[in-house]
Amino acid sequence: MNEKVIFSWSGGKDSALALHELKETGKYDIAALLTTVTKDYDRVSMHGVRTSLLEAQAASLGIKLEKAFMSKGASIEENEAKISEIMRKYFAEGVLLAGAGDIWLEDVKKYKDDNLARIGMKGLCPLWKRDSGQLARRFISLGFKAVIVCVDSTQLAKDFTGREFDESFLADLPSGIDPCGENGEFHSFVYAGPIFSYKIPFVKGEIVLRDNRFYFCDLLPDVAGSIPAGAGIPAQETVAF
Repeated sequence: MNEKVIFSWSGGKDSALALHELKETGKYDIAALLTTVTKDYDRVSMHGVRTSLLEAQAASLGIKLEKAFMSKGASIEENEAKISEIMRKYFAEGVLLAGAGDIWLEDVKKYKDDNLARIGMKGLCPLWKRDSGQLARRFISLGFKAVIVCVDSTQLAKDFTGREFDESFLADLPSGIDPCGENGEFHSFVYAGPIFSYKIPFVKGEIVLRDNRFYFCDLLPDVAGSIPAGAGIPAQETVAF
């Protein structure tokens, strides 16, 4: 019998590739995708992607979506309490593993593993300690498509925001920037690839600077886009970051 996994889903390339790697083994059943959402803005935390597009991803993946709603500027304690509450619920249902797209940040992984251990769960990171450059190119070669939705202006220029994550993007990255953005240099939104049953239609909106540091490219659901009948993307009003 396959082991059940609750999977940490940001909507970006690392989580998409990690999910692909888990599915390829044939050893796991994904019980749900867990995403942290800033409830004040109704957007994916850190990435700034509208929840309507997050929901469209989950629908195309055919996996249940579990949202952890956090307030703007939530404390570490608030985050821990909410995530632990959700994890305990799935642990009670027989889910013993928590998957994620972590690559090489030791302190982040240890923090997660320690919190999971207190619940009785274990972390599962299929990308762990693999070369970032190779992972980035594997993502592209598998046919995944992603757009850069957030850039840290202290590490990258504004014009990287809104670009496709492709070989050209990788070639233009300055020296010292991790190809997967593991240091938080950039974040992405995946809209197509081998794990999706259909492409997520969207249009690019404005690029804005928030907190005098992060550039965000707003993505809007393209309700006129081509998607299977009955699999529509819910409409959503424009909201602030």
